[in-house]
Amino acid sequence: MGSTRPAIRDTAQRTGTHKRSAVVAALMLAMALAALDATIVSTAVPQIVGDLGGFSVFSWLFSGYLLAVTVTLPVYGKLSDTFGRKPVLIAGAALFLLGSLLCAVAWNMGALIAFRIVQGLGGGALQGTVQTLAADLYPLKERPKIQSKLSTVWAVSAVAGPGVGGVLAAYANWRWIFLINLPVGAVALWLIVRYLHEPQRTKDAGARTTATRARVDWAGALAVFACGGALLTALVQGGVAWPWLSVPSIALFATGLALAVVVVIVERRAADPIIPGWVWRRRTIAAVNLALGALGLLMVAPTVFLPTYAQSVLGLAPVAAGFVLSVWTLSWPVSAAFSQHVYRRIGFRNTAMLGIGTASLILLAFPFLPYPGQAWQPTLLMLLLGAALGLFQLPLIVGVQSTVGWSERGTTTASVLFCRQTGQTLGAALFGAVANGVLASRLGGASDLDSVTRALDSGSAAPEATRRAIADAVHAVYLGASAAAALAFLMLLLLAPRRFPVLKEDDSRTTDGDLGVGR
Repeated sequence: MGSTRPAIRDTAQRTGTHKRSAVVAALMLAMALAALDATIVSTAVPQIVGDLGGFSVFSWLFSGYLLAVTVTLPVYGKLSDTFGRKPVLIAGAALFLLGSLLCAVAWNMGALIAFRIVQGLGGGALQGTVQTLAADLYPLKERPKIQSKLSTVWAVSAVAGPGVGGVLAAYANWRWIFLINLPVGAVALWLIVRYLHEPQRTKDAGARTTATRARVDWAGALAVFACGGALLTALVQGGVAWPWLSVPSIALFATGLALAVVVVIVERRAADPIIPGWVWRRRTIAAVNLALGALGLLMVAPTVFLPTYAQSVLGLAPVAAGFVLSVWTLSWPVSAAFSQHVYRRIGFRNTAMLGIGTASLILLAFPFLPYPGQAWQPTLLMLLLGAALGLFQLPLIVGVQSTVGWSERGTTTASVLFCRQTGQTLGAALFGAVANGVLASRLGGASDLDSVTRALDSGSAAPEATRRAIADAVHAVYLGASAAAALAFLMLLLLAPRRFPVLKEDDSRTTDGDLGVGR
């Protein structure tokens, strides 16, 4: 093993910095594809429905994509550890672009939903593999640079997505929302193929042999996909497409739980399981998974409910309401980039606890805002919340990636992202039920947030009682989000080790030369 390292360093010196810069540019473009697609479709829904019909099922344009991304994350993570990052990223990008092209030529809503799922199957590879490669490319001390760049890409895409979608739908055609992915994705693919080179790994270099690589747990992958699909569909559609205690809801939950048992049985028998047991047996990884699951849960409060609050309670126009939400995307990347100076002094766990503890207090302050209040008040809270969450998320991702070697990093990163995505899905279902319950108790009858906001969107003036009810409902959601942040704090305090067991650089990563890129 010792004889391998000098050759790797020599390769790193020969390849030059510009190649790593090209790979980083490809990763940022790939991340932009995944991030934009999460938001760009939303503002074009009226045009899509007007052209294709299918209003009763259009929510599956978002749900189908989300489900496909989430359930494929563990599978792609394991495949990247088995076959390497490059083939998984190329296959995922190609599948995403194929789905985009098919979406652009969809002839009805059913076809568009099916093609969005194809997009999501590729999107899972983009999200997980990009984050894993970011850790492969940079040593620990430089990792915040690439992570802050990716955070900035995600933030800009989140802000720009709805606007770009609205402009394309209004002045061109909604199909361009998907066609625009093709040139961006083509450039990213070319950069990856041209500049990212992973060498053949041997046992002496701490990697798998070709024979070992061929042993993929396809039965486990299928079981994970089916189980996640059933449970997430139940959470996404429960209380929306059908009541929670209806036959479809109960059947999906029962099927998901039965498949969960199948997953456990299959994975225990597999020689190289898709979800290995060590993901949950290691305290650091388990604690980070649970903490970032709670992050996904609490993020639902501002992203889903704050725009409604800003329009219905504060009386802001849609653009101004979007600005109130978007300010956290300004402070989040800045805080994430700054976090390295904090965790180098007090450690990964304590930095994350500082961030999430502060976030819990900020979320708790929201229900105490004056009614109806001024727009600057929730805007300031969102600015502070972004700064707090930047201190929380990046140290955990960088820290947990630094506790594992190359052959486990893809699985570890995917498990973290899977838990965060699952937390968001659970949060949407849980907080939706909370908001609807508060509205029903304040307004009587079967009132829910969707029906109230639709009535307001149609031009109806909001009675004072309705505005009060919406404010109370959103306040209750923010209290729940504050509790979720407190839960994340406790998980880190009780489960995570005081200092993360970071591996030495030579053990935790194959150097930049292994990737065919220079320092």
